[in-house]
Parts: sequence; C-alpha cells; structure tokens
Amino acid sequence: MTRDKQSPTVTVGLPVFNGEPFLSDAIEAILAQTHDDLVLVISDNCSTDQTEEICRAFAARDARVTYERQPENRGAAWNYNRTVALTSTPFFKWAAADDLLAPTCIERCYRTLITAPPSVVMVYPRTMLIDTTGAQLGEWNDGLEARSPRVSRRFNQVVRNVVLGNGIFGLVRTDALRRTRLHGNYPSADWVYLAELALLGEIWELPAPLFLRRMHPGTSRAANATVEEVSAWFDPLVRPETNEKRRLRRELVRSVRHAELSHLERGTTLALLVPTWVRRHSTVYARIAALKQKIRA
Repeated sequence: MTRDKQSPTVTVGLPVFNGEPFLSDAIEAILAQTHDDLVLVISDNCSTDQTEEICRAFAARDARVTYERQPENRGAAWNYNRTVALTSTPFFKWAAADDLLAPTCIERCYRTLITAPPSVVMVYPRTMLIDTTGAQLGEWNDGLEARSPRVSRRFNQVVRNVVLGNGIFGLVRTDALRRTRLHGNYPSADWVYLAELALLGEIWELPAPLFLRRMHPGTSRAANATVEEVSAWFDPLVRPETNEKRRLRRELVRSVRHAELSHLERGTTLALLVPTWVRRHSTVYARIAALKQKIRA
C-alpha cells in the first residue's frame, strides 16, 4: 500500500518495559506490514535492559517510529494509555513487545473496518499461539465477535467469552476508543475495555490467525504469581487488588451504568450480566486448563 507520509491512517501503540528478548522481532513485524500507512508510537516505562537502545535504533532508521522514554515506571496501564494520548490518526491498535503480526494483519483489519458500517467499532483477527521460538502451539478461539444490533447481546457475548484478552490488539476506530475508559489499572482490565467497546458498537472477527500471541515465562500472568503482584504490575502506585473477580464485576456494572443507553437497554444488559457471569465461570477454567496443556505439549 502506498503511504502518504503527511497523513498516516493507523497508529500502532507499543507500551514496553524491559522488552529486550522479543522486542526487535515485534517491531520488525509491525514495520513490515503490507499496510505501511502507519506510525509506531513506543512508550518505554523506564526500562533497565537494552529496550531503549533497540527502540532508538529503529527510530533512527524509520521515520514512522516515535520513541518516548518515561522518567519512571508508572505501570503497564498508564503506559498503554500513554500511547493513546500520543495518537492523532483515525484508527489505532495496541501491540505488545513480545507478540508478532502476520504481514497482512493490519491491512486486512483496516480494509474490513473502512468498508464496514459505522456501527462497527473494531475488527480483530483470530489468534495463533506461539512459543518462545515462534513455533506454533495452535489457534485460540477468542469468540469475541459481536454483530448483534442489541447492545445487551454484544456486551454479554464479550463478557461470556473473553479469557486471554487478545481482542485488545484489534484495530479500533480512535473516536470509539476514546469513548471508553481505556485500559484500567487492575488485573484483567482489558476485559472491561473490550466490553465497553461492545457497548458502543459491533466487533467483527477476521477468520484468519493473523495475530501471533507469544506464550512465555515473562508474560504478566506467568511472571507474577498472585493477584496482588499482577495488580502492582498494572499500577505500582495504587493499593493492590485482592479480589480480581469482585473488582471485575463492579467495573462491568459501572460500564453499563455510565454508557449512553436507553433505560430499557441498560436494564436488560444489567439483568443479563449475572447469569452470563455465572455461565462464563462454568467453562472458563476448562478453557484455561486446555490452554496450559497445549503450552506444555
């Protein structure tokens, strides 16, 4: 795709902290996208490894890369949201320092989104899990596609199925993104962000595994054994969460109550949330167990 350097269409926001092991591969995959009409904004949370040197080297040789180093580590949530604050394009996607994108990932999401009705706020591809070497572990079914015109059905579709939160790396309309509360500073806040997008509009899935999610010991959940530790990873400046499920329920209810909905739709969405939450937890542990088995295999 020919790129107009004066008006990029897509911003890729890459928050990073000590991402050295896989960072170069992640950046290379972004810059090699067939949709090159993009800018890459990197926010470095005061890394102590070679992250700064890697990022500055890419920025020096590719004008599409902007690198910003923070004076202190303010946590992953703040860093995710900082990349949004640096965005001025009509479309946005988050990226992680350890994951990869198939070369056509952004192009296919972009072409689908710009030809979709305005009611579609995000397009995401299916996920292929990979290991530390890049070897494929198998596809993961996110099940987040929510095309119903009914807000309650879209919201509960996401709540019922989200586990790994891969949808957060989909391509989203920036104006819709900014109508959410962005990335919260508590564990599994990406679930709430995706649910808030579903309150705003439809979420479409591309039937191809173009997002390569790397499973390795340094991921937030693998490297932090307790909810309190994960909470500190998201935000070291607040009191750590001790009950993740309770916080999530509270935040989901808050999302519905503050959404621009009719009284009927708000009531219906809230009424469906409880049984959806119960059904979700009757299956989620089986899905996680299957995932762990796949990783060990």
